[in-house]
Amino acid sequence: MPASIVWFRNDLRLADNPALIAGLGSGRPVIPVFVLDEETSGVRLRGAASRWWLHHSLRALDASLRSLGSRLILRRGAAEQVIGDLAHECDASAVYWNRAYDPGTRDRDTRIEQAFDRRGVAAAGLKANLLFEPWEVATKSGGPYKVFTAFWRACRTMQAPAAPLPAPRSLSAPGLWPSSDNLAAWGLRPTAPDWAGGLGATWTPGEATAITRLTDFLDDALAHYRRGRDMPSMKATSRLSPHLAFGEISPRQIWRAVTTRGHSAASEKFLAELGWREFAYSLLFHSDDLARHNFRPEFDRFPWLDGQETLKAWRRGRTGFPIVDAGMRELWTTGWMHNRVRMIVASFLTKDLLIDWRIGERWFWDTLVDADPANNPMGWQWVAGSGADAAPYFRIFNPALQGEKFDSNGDYVRRWIPELASLPGKTIHRPWTADPAIPPEIYPAPIIDHKAARQRALQAFHVAKGTG
Repeated sequence: MPASIVWFRNDLRLADNPALIAGLGSGRPVIPVFVLDEETSGVRLRGAASRWWLHHSLRALDASLRSLGSRLILRRGAAEQVIGDLAHECDASAVYWNRAYDPGTRDRDTRIEQAFDRRGVAAAGLKANLLFEPWEVATKSGGPYKVFTAFWRACRTMQAPAAPLPAPRSLSAPGLWPSSDNLAAWGLRPTAPDWAGGLGATWTPGEATAITRLTDFLDDALAHYRRGRDMPSMKATSRLSPHLAFGEISPRQIWRAVTTRGHSAASEKFLAELGWREFAYSLLFHSDDLARHNFRPEFDRFPWLDGQETLKAWRRGRTGFPIVDAGMRELWTTGWMHNRVRMIVASFLTKDLLIDWRIGERWFWDTLVDADPANNPMGWQWVAGSGADAAPYFRIFNPALQGEKFDSNGDYVRRWIPELASLPGKTIHRPWTADPAIPPEIYPAPIIDHKAARQRALQAFHVAKGTG
């Protein structure tokens, strides 16, 4: 009997999965498949932390499918070839997937859809991972928005997102399952050395955890979100970002869960963060390569420096600025960093050290469990000043002041920099003022003078603008 293939990608969930529901609705046996495509040109390869998460998320998805009488088929290779071959093996009459929005994946999906059309096989990409498709939110002239406030205002005037789709209760299995790769053989987890102990201690990938995390956030933290979201020592954020990045939960599920609890300033602020994600994907969809090209062309003239030693200190969390170093150590240990701290460390790299934002973005891409093709580059370009709706060029964070404002007691710094734990709150963000002085082998002196670095950055911005 002909089958329907459901191709999982960045939608590793059963609930609110339109491609899975389409496969179920076809009335044919459903063959779920995930393809590890590391060969298609223009499709960005996952970083190391994301590969760790992917391993565990695929294992969780397979367990969920098996509870429905199904399973997940794993194949590795160029997706065009792999999906085509699998469809031939299974005599598939339909292939369903949920859309992605980066140019490389879109081009590949178009080629696959055209190839199936020539073979008389139904193939369709469906809306699943955004509240609003990028082409649905347009200016009066029909173009994309370049300012978030206007973009989100337009979104809020549109029809509310549809209700999430329920998870299927069972799936019809084929009479004979096609062959599948062994997940462990893919080598997604680190082994020599295994540096992922902190990731495993911090996260449990999978759809069930995502739902629990959302419920706990709404019950315990949403009311404090508006004020607490900027305080890295507080448990005031949802920490749903990696679950969203892998599609273990959908934005529609989050939207519905928040809005059914009523309206508040906190809920509106949280929904606006979903809006930032939507805005990032709109930019990604309408850009050639958001992770490689300056959104603002004038930044092509920016005089970046080749600071290998300062870059190394930044990566290791040894800059001498505690809030920066705490963030980089949190990232290295857990694969995640608080959003306020992400802005601080990005500002320090691009403006204090004058190191190209693309270098920082690539480091985050490799070390973040929530590495996202839209949010990552948009965030870095926003801080650097090269992006859409970017921070003003003169907005250069003073890392000591940022620490004092958002970690006033030093709790966040003490957690990640234990060698400073004995310093009082009034000193912990300026340890170079401590008496007695801290030996450099314990904690380094600042690698740069912030005041002088700020003046240097302002001059560099004038050069980029052609006024310096």
